[in-house]
Amino acid sequence: MKKAMIGYQVYSAREEAAKDLKGVLKKLAELGYDGVEFAGFYGHGADEVKAMLEETGLKAISGHQALPETIDEMFAQIAFYKKIGCEFLAVPYLDEAHRPGSDGFGKTIGDIYRFGRLCREAGIQLLYHNHDFEFVKISGEYGLDFLYHAVPEDILKTELDVCWVKYAGEDPAAFVRKYTGRAPIVHLKDYVGKKGEKSPYALISKDGSGKDDGAAADPNDIAFEFRPVGYGCQDVPSVVEAGLAAGAGWFIVEQDQWYDRHPLEAAKMSIDYLRSIGL
Repeated sequence: MKKAMIGYQVYSAREEAAKDLKGVLKKLAELGYDGVEFAGFYGHGADEVKAMLEETGLKAISGHQALPETIDEMFAQIAFYKKIGCEFLAVPYLDEAHRPGSDGFGKTIGDIYRFGRLCREAGIQLLYHNHDFEFVKISGEYGLDFLYHAVPEDILKTELDVCWVKYAGEDPAAFVRKYTGRAPIVHLKDYVGKKGEKSPYALISKDGSGKDDGAAADPNDIAFEFRPVGYGCQDVPSVVEAGLAAGAGWFIVEQDQWYDRHPLEAAKMSIDYLRSIGL
């Protein structure tokens, strides 16, 4: 298998990072991760974060931050991420009023286009990180596809989160391949269970302790639980193969919830599994 870089979304260890970001980065480097993607900086400035990265040898891959609403906010975000060495920035989430199918989605597309142009001028590539709510149909196609057709490829590329692609009922590997040449980063996220009445976002607790009820011997009967990569229902080798074929240079591990396991133990399980399959 062709070599690619393995990153870690620091949100997955958010409680630990809030207490000791430098310690978390050091541990991730020791585990063998090549880089990190941020979702906030826990009160640290750009110079501090840059120094932590230089000391640990980790690459700042990207950052997840809410889509800025003003030009000044856009410039401020770009300047921060540029300073710490990010090549990418990602729109991570949309509130209900701005999602595909809402009245505000047209504005979202315009804001993404504007932000993406500013990012490009600064040498940063804007990405969009999906959930499952983009898999509603607009004019006969998924909202996610509609977005990528509406915003030019040089301004917006994909950061496909394969958990939510599968949860929405699509084949993650096939979906990644569909965006060959436009998929520099793939988010590897595993889970067990199936789609039910309870929103999986409700299971992402801030303290990491909100385990859902209904666990059963058969993984398919579990309501929904996130898992370390390789320990759930995803066909990870197929997704990795598809990502490599699509031109991905980074595979980023993300686990929204870790339940009774320490998040950095889960991080170790994920990277050990990925190394075991040749990544």
